[in-house]
Amino acid sequence: MNASKIKTILHPVRMKIIQALINGKEMTAQELAQWAEDVPQATLYRHINKLLDADFIEIVQENPVRGTVEKVYALKEPDVQSQEDYLKLSKEEHLELFLTFTTQLLSLYESYLAQDDVDIVKDGVSYTMANLYLSDQEFMELMQGIGSLIGSAIKNEPTPERRARNIATVIIPEPRKK
Repeated sequence: MNASKIKTILHPVRMKIIQALINGKEMTAQELAQWAEDVPQATLYRHINKLLDADFIEIVQENPVRGTVEKVYALKEPDVQSQEDYLKLSKEEHLELFLTFTTQLLSLYESYLAQDDVDIVKDGVSYTMANLYLSDQEFMELMQGIGSLIGSAIKNEPTPERRARNIATVIIPEPRKK
């Protein structure tokens, strides 16, 4: 993905549009306008068109409405059904999926902060980066341990004492030294 394509998605209005369409949501321009009520309609249409031109979103349906056509938009994402599909993605497709993932995180965090009673410490909010030096075996042992802990917690049923929490993992190895 080139720098101009990344710059396209990082505009605040376009980021809002993408956030609205995350998780397979499909919306019309009118629905997007309600979701981003602080954005003037002409501005919203301009940014929708930029995202269409950059191939970040697509028209998934066209509905005739009183002599005009109402378009339904969705994120354009590669169809990944298996690990084999995932491995066949191009570098650009991987970057686009990662950008969608980070946009989802941003949307979750923004929704959390929009509450009236935010208590970051009590709620256990955190984000951090750690640079670890691990052999391949040490790395696999760490991932198995983390996976085991998360797998155990996933089995918990909702109760009045339990609050849903989103945990996201990102593992990015540093480039190999030449």
